[in-house]
Amino acid sequence: MKLQILGCYAATPRTMTNPTSQVLEIKNHMFLIDCGEGTQVQLRKHKIKFSRINHIFISHLHGDHFFGLPGLISTFRLLGREKELYVYGPKGIKEAITLLLKLGDSWTNYPLHFHELTNREPEIIFEDDKMVVETIRLNHRVYTNGFLFKEKPGERKLNVEAVEKYKVDRAYYQNIKNGKDVIMDDGTIISNAKLSSDPPQPKSYAYCSDTGYKPDIVGQIKDATALYHEATFLETEAHLAVKTKHSTAKEAAAIAKAAEVGKLILGHYSTRYKSIELFKEEALEIFPNVVLADDGKFFEF
Repeated sequence: MKLQILGCYAATPRTMTNPTSQVLEIKNHMFLIDCGEGTQVQLRKHKIKFSRINHIFISHLHGDHFFGLPGLISTFRLLGREKELYVYGPKGIKEAITLLLKLGDSWTNYPLHFHELTNREPEIIFEDDKMVVETIRLNHRVYTNGFLFKEKPGERKLNVEAVEKYKVDRAYYQNIKNGKDVIMDDGTIISNAKLSSDPPQPKSYAYCSDTGYKPDIVGQIKDATALYHEATFLETEAHLAVKTKHSTAKEAAAIAKAAEVGKLILGHYSTRYKSIELFKEEALEIFPNVVLADDGKFFEF
């Protein structure tokens, strides 16, 4: 599981910082999460192939999270894209994008599918044989979802020495990987535990931006491998966090601690502060494994 941060700052773009967008690679998928202004330039800068992006997840309809989407969709057309593109986002996103395409007489030459979200409870919005994506209901000034990306448990690992020792026929190998015992021709039962080992622990990534402090998401993101949680303000500006329905670094750390996640990634910083290191310092008082997102930063789990 790999995460590339394209932008992670709040409010308007600056020459040295970008609004929210990131790319998650998981189980042979490359998901684009939010698409702030300048996203396609950042994709170019970090040599990410446009053709690998087939699913785009938009958290909410504030400009710093989706104003880059019309341009990206248009660029796909100019590049001669033929593959289907799926966009998941709040109700209204289809109208916003298709109006621009209509006014510019620039309809896509590839299938463009919108999955508009209105549910106030978590729901599965994508699933295949290897993973699942579900919404995380957040608390912001407009309808907003986070996203939880979860690997499904893999096959058990075959113990080659053991199957050779017990002279197990190859015909049983897939059943062993699926967790089944083996019944030999003489009726002897060889337990699966002797023939295989547990698969790697499935990984998961929780994306939570933008939101006020919302502790009721803890159960849903429990034990996530990594949590990206917005930290727009420090505690000295907690009153602004309440007013704008954003979070402080301390509140993000409290969520991470309660959910017992593996790693907390902070982002969506207000540009009023002299250094983003201040966010890490504040969060470390609550939760021990904190890292800072920054434009261009890469994480591998």
